[in-house]
Amino acid sequence: MSIRLVGCGSASRLDVKRLDVKRLSVKRAGSLLGAVIMGASLPIGFLQQAIAQPVTPLPLQPVTPPVSPPTFQPPTIDEVVDCEVLIVGGGLSGTATAYESLHAGRTVCMTEITDWVGGQISSQGTSALDEARKQRSLLFYPEGYNKLRRRIENFYGELNPGGCWVSLSCFLPVDAHTLLSDMLDEAADQGGGQLKWFPSTVVKELEISTDGRMIDSAIAIQHTPQPGTPPLNASFLSEIFLDSYQYEDSERLAKQIIQFVPIASDRTDTPADSPKADWYVVEATETGEIIALSGVPYRLGLDPRSHLNPSSPTETADPYCTQGFTYTFAMERTAEPQPQPKPTYYEQYEPYFSYERSRPNDDYFDYVFTYRRIAAPDPRPEARQFGVSAVVPGDISMQNWTWGNDYRPGTARDNFIFSADQLATTGQLEPGGWLGGLRVDALRKAEENAFSYYYWLVEGDTDSQLGPNVKTPAPNHRFISGFDAPMGTAHGLSKYPYIREGRRIIGRPSLTYPDGFSVDEIDISKADYRDDYYRETLGDRRYLDLWQALAGLNVASVIENDVPADDIARRTRSTIYPDAVGIAQYAIDFHPCLSEYPFEQPGNTERANIRRAHGQAYPAQIPLRAMIPQDIDNLLIAGKTIATSNIAAAAYRVHSFEWSVGVAAGTTIDFALDNNLMPYELTDQLPAYEPDLARLQSRLNAEGNPTAFPDTSIFNLDWEDWRVW
Repeated sequence: MSIRLVGCGSASRLDVKRLDVKRLSVKRAGSLLGAVIMGASLPIGFLQQAIAQPVTPLPLQPVTPPVSPPTFQPPTIDEVVDCEVLIVGGGLSGTATAYESLHAGRTVCMTEITDWVGGQISSQGTSALDEARKQRSLLFYPEGYNKLRRRIENFYGELNPGGCWVSLSCFLPVDAHTLLSDMLDEAADQGGGQLKWFPSTVVKELEISTDGRMIDSAIAIQHTPQPGTPPLNASFLSEIFLDSYQYEDSERLAKQIIQFVPIASDRTDTPADSPKADWYVVEATETGEIIALSGVPYRLGLDPRSHLNPSSPTETADPYCTQGFTYTFAMERTAEPQPQPKPTYYEQYEPYFSYERSRPNDDYFDYVFTYRRIAAPDPRPEARQFGVSAVVPGDISMQNWTWGNDYRPGTARDNFIFSADQLATTGQLEPGGWLGGLRVDALRKAEENAFSYYYWLVEGDTDSQLGPNVKTPAPNHRFISGFDAPMGTAHGLSKYPYIREGRRIIGRPSLTYPDGFSVDEIDISKADYRDDYYRETLGDRRYLDLWQALAGLNVASVIENDVPADDIARRTRSTIYPDAVGIAQYAIDFHPCLSEYPFEQPGNTERANIRRAHGQAYPAQIPLRAMIPQDIDNLLIAGKTIATSNIAAAAYRVHSFEWSVGVAAGTTIDFALDNNLMPYELTDQLPAYEPDLARLQSRLNAEGNPTAFPDTSIFNLDWEDWRVW
């Protein structure tokens, strides 16, 4: 086989066994996930009992990170694995990187903390494609993303089997994993590549060359359940997260220590002709783990207000306020009321929950239920709601709601992604000290919040934003849990939370970007910068800088002639990049952190003015410079952690963007290896013409992976038809 599933018993590929689970009443019930028992010896009957037993949410205990030993002892390596491309993170961007690399005939290693590929649409449960309206009407996406959409439609017989209204395609997370696995298998067969797939695996250490320019190897830990213990997906992530980053076996997890290295070369080149890079590492984790581990410069959280990011709510950086993250879950409409066990911690989280948006009719619950409905059995009723079929028993909804299961901490006491200072203080940047870089107690509380939100939906009668007499109980539902459930976990929550924002690299400095390359707010936003707010918060000098930066082709003229800000006409398009290697369009979409600690305290509010940047954005490009970190030459960044401001990142985070940036990473690596050059060499002479960069862009476009939207030109200022919604 061209795809090898590593560390999972006798399994030889990414496919998983399927069970016919009629009780879920979905069109493709046979496609739901059967139990995946990875390397565990279980008592007979354990699986049947685990599936049959309803899971009652229990209080989760806070986890204190262990302290690294004062003297670090390097681990014993159990296995050395070689490859040309090491992809850390199996989300959509990592999957797309692997897809292109396999088509190019490369040997690829891919690690993933869960046991599913696909990230957002699988292990994170957000299986509703976020797409811009006109881009979708033209199907103007990378080739592989269009193929995924066709696979979904062919698999179900329709593109939107859930009949949701937030998207034209809502489906089951488990099926996304299977469809993507098949696509990787076919890419390997067609291109002659090999995928060495490492599920339930995290990277613990990086070996950097003596000159600090290259990653020479990576040490990872693959974990499996100890004999006689439940499958991994029986545990909450908060219970095993820290354990999975420790070398030692525990009562729960057995560990396999793996060292990833480049494939040994049999070439006898002279030093002048030797390969500039033996392999590449791709950062495709959800939170930017490799960014922190490698020590390259990065940003986290809110950026300071400037003429480039004028909607920022703060004059100083705030690394603690990132977008909320979400444990998704599935729930089913039933014909009769169901028992609804009340979580012991429900009152702690109840003050947070709200339907958020006032409705003219008393249809709040069905509005939220159909928002991301992921399964709708035939026959469908003729009645319509919100432009889709009305809800009937057997329908299944995936929940992902801002004032619901979003968990949105924003202070130094409860922030989710540790800042650089917090990592240093906790010893995670010391040898052997890396523990994932996240606050595990935030994971635990997010799990509790998700269970509490479900209980609020079915039994609650309060609403934090809309007030009294809005929320009524809706007991005719059940929480779906079990290894055969849409999320594939015994507890029913997604295997990993949906992450909207992580660490973001700062690109390399240049003449035009002296502080390091970045895609910023004004590069993509359609905001009305004539609003008095901007003049008042920026002051006269920065307000003029803003409008000069928005002058487009007239920038030299307005500066030379000292044109007042009020007389400058703005460009009505996004910034056009000479090094574009992909495309992205979505709204600047915020799920802001809350102001006070703790997150769930009554009356807590969103951080003031974060939503000022929220709104429409122009069709945009992915510049290669945003993927190239400082200092390390054989590391490329894919996914949400490219070089953007936090405002721009709110648009560079959805499904088609992740696929496009993954395509760019995989293709750039293959091009660099073939031509014995480093990615930074493709851009280091900009704005001068770069012939090798032009060849790379030509290849991307020829292979069906666009680097610009139709009619992109410095002269085209008419993009009104390209509204996101």
